[in-house]
Amino acid sequence: MAGVNPYIQKAEAAKARTPFTVTYVDEETGARTEVRVDPATFPFGKLGQDGSLLDIAEEAGVQINHSCGGVCACSTCHVYVQAGGTSCSRATDDEEDELDKAPALTPDSRLSCQCVPDGSADLVVLIPKWNRNQVKEGHH
Repeated sequence: MAGVNPYIQKAEAAKARTPFTVTYVDEETGARTEVRVDPATFPFGKLGQDGSLLDIAEEAGVQINHSCGGVCACSTCHVYVQAGGTSCSRATDDEEDELDKAPALTPDSRLSCQCVPDGSADLVVLIPKWNRNQVKEGHH
């Protein structure tokens, strides 16, 4: 995990054992990015919980804003799990507390840094248009 939030208890989530697909949909552009995840070879551990939707997105080059670095300390990585959500870890009280700060909550809302699929289903994840980080560092 990229960092640790000392104010919450780390959530335990079942790790995927079988390959699955996550399709990320950019609400603003309609672009779809399909990521095939083979848990035996996928390089988990960059952001959020190991194997989280944010972790998978980061490795695949899919941009999801994550101001806190994926440690469940903000709600900027809020996404909608439109399909396959039953294969994901349950939201903890800490995740739900952060989600309460996010705009446009629905029953499909999750923090991508905390939502860990177990591999039992393919997923479709909508990245809301307001989630995109429009500020880019390092250009003149």
